Amino acid sequence: MKPFKANTLILGAGPFIRDLLAEIERHPACRYRIAGVVAWEDMDEAGGCGYPVLGTVDHLHRIIQQHETQVIIVAPPDGSAKVTDRQLLEARVLHNVRVEHAQAVYEQVTGKLPLETFAPEDVIYSNDFQPNRTALMATRLLSLGFAGAGLILLAPLMLLIGLLIRIDSAGPVLFSQERSGLAGRPFKLLKFRTMEPAEEQQSEWEEDNVHRITRVGRWLRKCRLDELPQFFNILNGDMNIVGPRPHPSSNFELFVLAARNTPESGIQIPYYSMRYSVRPGITGWAQVRYRYANNLNEEMEKLRFDLYYLKHYSLWLDIRILVETVTMIFARSHRVQDQTTDRLQEQALVPDTATDLPDMAGQIHPAADRPRQQAFRRRNVA
Repeated sequence: MKPFKANTLILGAGPFIRDLLAEIERHPACRYRIAGVVAWEDMDEAGGCGYPVLGTVDHLHRIIQQHETQVIIVAPPDGSAKVTDRQLLEARVLHNVRVEHAQAVYEQVTGKLPLETFAPEDVIYSNDFQPNRTALMATRLLSLGFAGAGLILLAPLMLLIGLLIRIDSAGPVLFSQERSGLAGRPFKLLKFRTMEPAEEQQSEWEEDNVHRITRVGRWLRKCRLDELPQFFNILNGDMNIVGPRPHPSSNFELFVLAARNTPESGIQIPYYSMRYSVRPGITGWAQVRYRYANNLNEEMEKLRFDLYYLKHYSLWLDIRILVETVTMIFARSHRVQDQTTDRLQEQALVPDTATDLPDMAGQIHPAADRPRQQAFRRRNVA
């Protein structure tokens, strides 16, 4: 059964509107059927978006009737005239049209914040990014319960993983690194070691360290099981089960500086420090909606998802993220098992082939612009 779609007008122009229309097309399940675009004044500014320009705001009533409009998505221009507010009010009352803000629609469709239209006053004069005490307490209790139960139920699996790591490669079972937590306070994050120990300073990006990932480490990373020791971080008060992933402390200082100034790379990271208004998590909204970040551009994209999570912070969102995370882990583990079975079958059919374990690291996304990333290389996370 096809989802209901409302006849929709877009009121506004510019790059953000073009991005919004592209996202609506990319998500066919959303509830908008775009009839066309209405310009504020200059119809030429609204061109190039792939939809017909139906006129200007002065003809809004006629366009609404002509296209049997049910929804108007509005991207207000800077210094919009009061007459526009009156016309939208009349459209809502006289024509029973629902009026929605383009920024809110973008968040709803994509699950991330549009930083291009985000302004400091959206934080300063809003309570959206200040989770209430009830939500903070509820998510903390959920984290403590989940971590306690996880350590009890998964203790045999964690012991087995530790044994496999010791058999597979030389070095400690656990890896620890200083990360930035709530309010930027440093703590020691624990993980199962998935790489060969580094003899010298390394880049932090995964793509630069693929050659160091161990055979057991590939499987642990694929199934996210290398994060299990962080249950101890939760019980210690450093983390929650859900939240933005904690970055190395060296990156915290670097990214905060980049948020205040344009760095040598030319990339800005606005509102980065807002990630530290809640405890970091083992999993998060960015983790179930995006992927590993292998360069600064991808970190920017993950920030959009992290800010969405902060704006909509609630117990129910945490539960949803947990369900999606567990589903994703089981799906990945089944894919890993299928890949292993297929590879072993191929080896049984072809004599004298290599007997190394299959490569299960997944696709590593290339850096968008390596020269611009050099200033941001830091010590690797194993």
